[in-house]
Amino acid sequence: MIKVGIVGGAGYTAGELIRLLINHPEAQIKSIFSTSQAGKTVYSIHQDLVGETDLVFSDKLEANLDLVFLCLGHGNSKEFLQSNDLGNAKVIDLSNDFRLNKDANFDKMEFLYGLPELNLEKIKKADAIANPGCFATAIQLALLPFASGSHLKGDVHVNAITGSTGAGQSLSVTTHFTWRNNNVSVYKAFNHQHLGEIGESLKSLQTDFDHSLHFIPMRGNFTRGILATAYTHTTLELDEIKALYKGYYEQSAFTFVADSPIHLKQVVNTNKCLLQVEKHGDQVLITSVIDNLLKGASGQAIENMNLMFGLDQQTGLKLKANYF
Repeated sequence: MIKVGIVGGAGYTAGELIRLLINHPEAQIKSIFSTSQAGKTVYSIHQDLVGETDLVFSDKLEANLDLVFLCLGHGNSKEFLQSNDLGNAKVIDLSNDFRLNKDANFDKMEFLYGLPELNLEKIKKADAIANPGCFATAIQLALLPFASGSHLKGDVHVNAITGSTGAGQSLSVTTHFTWRNNNVSVYKAFNHQHLGEIGESLKSLQTDFDHSLHFIPMRGNFTRGILATAYTHTTLELDEIKALYKGYYEQSAFTFVADSPIHLKQVVNTNKCLLQVEKHGDQVLITSVIDNLLKGASGQAIENMNLMFGLDQQTGLKLKANYF
């Protein structure tokens, strides 16, 4: 059994990890670290887990762990690693602290960008993973096949909308129910923090990619999920584009190319990404849908754990959407 610790155990991504790991056949949660909730039962915070687990939050991390998930706020993972000795434990960080190439080498650790559809074989050999961002996951999966064939020949325009869980558990003006309900808004237009990791991934496949990525993120009035659309100029025919995408994801465990229009209910509460491609004149339109807390965060982290420890990629992740 993989002995697992979770740091920052009270937030949304940690809650998803706990739900997955208590049912994972090859993993055992040994420690859930939270200074704010130490001494409380896990189900007192993640209330759907009543009757599922008797785990208790702790302000100490158990020794001799095989793997530690860091579910801390952005900027806090580095501080935690500087202050705590994890021994020989592998690390999967769900913040943005180590996603960019300039941040990947930290102390004696070398973080690998953990997008399985991009770095599958490297992940199997890694000791430290920077788990991708949620918007970044949806957008990269929409664009990687084009980059792999060096077909990104112009600017890329992206619109994407995310559910309220994408903002995390801390309250703010724009996360209150009365503001979010029956409301949609744009935020961080052209300047979202996930743009850096998207650009690096695209350039790793298409080294001459030097065009702009115009990204308009939006807040939606639903709880979870991301729907992203990306469009760009292409000279490829639709049949060629579909063959390119289906070929790229032919062996993918969780990313699938659909032949008909897609929507969020197909993926919410699953670890899937669904893609659909269309051609309109000289523009290709790619639609991508994921669950931001699963494929966009904790589910992908479990994928990475499975790969790092030689397990089948889908272990503990065969989840079904709540369609109705």
